[in-house]
Amino acid sequence: MIDDEQVNLDLLGKVLGRAGYQHVTLTTDPAWALSRLQALAPDAILLGQHMPGLDGFEVLRRLQTAVDAEDFLPLLMITADATAATRNTALGLGAHDLLTKPIDVTETTLRVANLLAARKLHGRLRAHSQILHQQVQIRTRQLEASQLELVRRLALVGEYSDDDTGEHTVRVGTSAARLAKALGFAPAAADLLAQAAPLHDIGKVAIPDEVLLKRGPLTRPEFEVIKTHAAIGARILGGGDCELLRLAEQIAYTHHERWDGSGYPRALSGESIPLVGRLVAVVDVYDALISVRPYKDAWPVERAADHMRAQRGRHFDPQVLDVFLDQLMQG
Repeated sequence: MIDDEQVNLDLLGKVLGRAGYQHVTLTTDPAWALSRLQALAPDAILLGQHMPGLDGFEVLRRLQTAVDAEDFLPLLMITADATAATRNTALGLGAHDLLTKPIDVTETTLRVANLLAARKLHGRLRAHSQILHQQVQIRTRQLEASQLELVRRLALVGEYSDDDTGEHTVRVGTSAARLAKALGFAPAAADLLAQAAPLHDIGKVAIPDEVLLKRGPLTRPEFEVIKTHAAIGARILGGGDCELLRLAEQIAYTHHERWDGSGYPRALSGESIPLVGRLVAVVDVYDALISVRPYKDAWPVERAADHMRAQRGRHFDPQVLDVFLDQLMQG
């Protein structure tokens, strides 16, 4: 309770004491009360209007910034001025209720009780809201984990078409994230790429085995069939709201584009190819070269690196390839 008249404070203290309230702090110094607000942690403030130095209105103004916006601290102004202007000013500055002097004992205790009951209810609702928020976070993490597991399994479906170990998708995801970090991606963006990149060839599920697993050279019509897997993969992954699948869609659609514009499915060139597509193109080709496939033996690392250098500025983004090869040389 803040008032410049000690007699008013003594009277209010007796009224609330008889009503059973404890831990009541009385002061004639508004500045002291404001400076001790955090330590006192009051459940309500009873405030006089006319005081020298800081009047009640100024105290209300300062309380607007001193009190947590999510907290509910009841503010009850006590004034001898019963005019509408005073009432409206006090309420506009954040007062929750007003009492006019001379105070009525019953009215005072009832108004204080109502304000404290409202604060107690607000506290319960806030605690309940925090519990609900925590539960939502837990369920969200569980859902994200389920989605990630589904994505991993979906990636394996595509990869088992021409890699019966399914390890290629894992390696592409890991290598893509490592390269992304070296290129300056934020950790969260690189982690997302690690999850999305393994889906780059999901469209292969629609390619007939006699074409996909053919051991000899492909005919032109057969290669045209192979090329459709990029657009098919984008359609499989497209249309959703999930950030992970949107990124995977972009990668599936663009990782066979080439820096010089000779790639597919849209013959994009240079920086018109999304960076994630240029990045996955590098790690995907390298891993395919050093791996055993139905149509080829694994290449030695040196041969694969030399081949990719020869494609610098043709198949691959020069900057992305240079960073990748630097990583490769460093082990």
